[in-house]
Amino acid sequence: MTTLTEADALDGLRDALGLLKDREQVAERLLVSSAKHSFDPDKELDWDAPFEEGKWFWPPELVSLYGTPLWKRMGEEQRILLSQHEAAALASLGIWFELILMQLLVRHIYDKAATSAHVRYALTEIEDECRHSKMFARLIARGDAPWYPVSRAHQNLGRLFKTISTTPGSFTATLLGEEVLDWMQRLTFPDERVQPLVRGVTRIHVVEEARHVRYAREELRRQMLTAPKWSQEFTRVTSGEFARVFSVAFVNPEVYTNVGLDKREAMAQVKASAHRREVMQTGAKRLTDFLDDIGVLRGVGRRLWKSSGLLA
Repeated sequence: MTTLTEADALDGLRDALGLLKDREQVAERLLVSSAKHSFDPDKELDWDAPFEEGKWFWPPELVSLYGTPLWKRMGEEQRILLSQHEAAALASLGIWFELILMQLLVRHIYDKAATSAHVRYALTEIEDECRHSKMFARLIARGDAPWYPVSRAHQNLGRLFKTISTTPGSFTATLLGEEVLDWMQRLTFPDERVQPLVRGVTRIHVVEEARHVRYAREELRRQMLTAPKWSQEFTRVTSGEFARVFSVAFVNPEVYTNVGLDKREAMAQVKASAHRREVMQTGAKRLTDFLDDIGVLRGVGRRLWKSSGLLA
C-alpha cells in the first residue's frame, strides 16, 4: 500500500492566490532567515542613552487624537507626552497578544512531529516572541509611562479564545495582531522625528515579524482549504469578533487621563475621527485583502469585521 505524504495530499490544491506551497520548504526557508536575521535587543539597543528632547515616541499622525479638535487645543509638549503613553500602551498590548500567540503556537505543534522543519520554526518563532515581549517590557520600564494592561473583560476573552480557538482561527488572530501594528512600525522606524530607542525597537520587531507573518499566512491558506466546513465557518465568526475586541483594545482610555485630558471627551473624538478610521483601515488593508482572497471575510464574519472599523 502506498502512503501519501502531506505534499502528495496537497498536490494541486490552490486558492485565489495560487498553488499551496510545501509546508516544510516554507519552514526551511524561514529557519535560514532566522539564523541570519535575528537580534538580541539587550545587546543591539542603547538602553542607557537619554531620550532626546522634543522627539516623539510614536509618529504624531498615528497618535489616536491626531487632527481632532482636542488635538488642536493641546500644546506640543502634551502631544508628545500622549505619544509616549500611547507607545507604552501599544507595547503593553503587544505583550498581551504575544503571550496569547505563544500559547496558540504551542497548541498547534503539540501533536506534530518535533523533527519537522514546521515545528522547529514554530519553536524558533516562540523564541522570537519571548525576546519581543521582554523588549517591549523594557521599553515601557525605560520611560515615564506605566504598563497599560488590557481590561479584565478582554483578559477573560483572551482566556476563552485560547481555549476554544481552532487552528485556522488561531492563525487569523495571529495575523490580526501582527499586521496592523507592523504597518505602523514600518512608518515608525525610519521616522527621524521619533526617539532613537523606539525606532530601534520597531526596526527589530519589523524584521523578525515579517517571518512570523509569512508562516501564519501560508498555514492559514492551507487550513482554509483543508479544515472541515464547520471549522472554516467558525473561523470566520471568531475572527470577526476578535477584530472587534482588538480594535477597542488598540487604544487604552487611561492614557488620556494620565496626560491630563478628559477621558470621555477624548474617546468620543477618537471615535468620530475620520483620520483615525482611515489609519486603522489602511493599517489593516493588506490583511483584509488577504483574508478576503482566501475566504475568511464572508457572511456574519464579514459583518463583524465591518463593525470593528477595520474593514471599510
